[in-house]
Amino acid sequence: MNLHDLRPAPNSRTKAKRLGQGIGSGTGKTSGKGNKGHKARTGGGVRPGFEGGQMPLVRRTPKRGFNNARFARTYQIVNVGSIEDKFEAGQEVTPDTLMRAGLISGASLPVKVLAKGDLLKALTVRANAFSKGAEEKIKAVGGKAEVI
Repeated sequence: MNLHDLRPAPNSRTKAKRLGQGIGSGTGKTSGKGNKGHKARTGGGVRPGFEGGQMPLVRRTPKRGFNNARFARTYQIVNVGSIEDKFEAGQEVTPDTLMRAGLISGASLPVKVLAKGDLLKALTVRANAFSKGAEEKIKAVGGKAEVI
């Protein structure tokens, strides 16, 4: 099979409905919008979330208390076991090297190392945060856990 052999599945691509093409087309004159009214006008129709004049759900629900979502710090998570798989003994592990190894998506967000998995190599790991277990595992094999 080559690129020029590719075709969409049968009946998966339908032609656009052509509105206002005469009385015989079935969608002529008013173009399927009926006669007059708000929804027949240009730009007519209600906004998303409009509930016909009833008090909208978002305004009916109580909003009380504190939510930490605005202030929460989101970390990219890396486990000790995946560091063990991707790096050799004595290497320095930084957000840049983790990104090149494919363990994190970008070096812009902070990185946190967690304790899942086993570590058998002595490594110098530099990250924004460590769990207690991860720090203990890194130090147990003679490595360093440095907060940046």
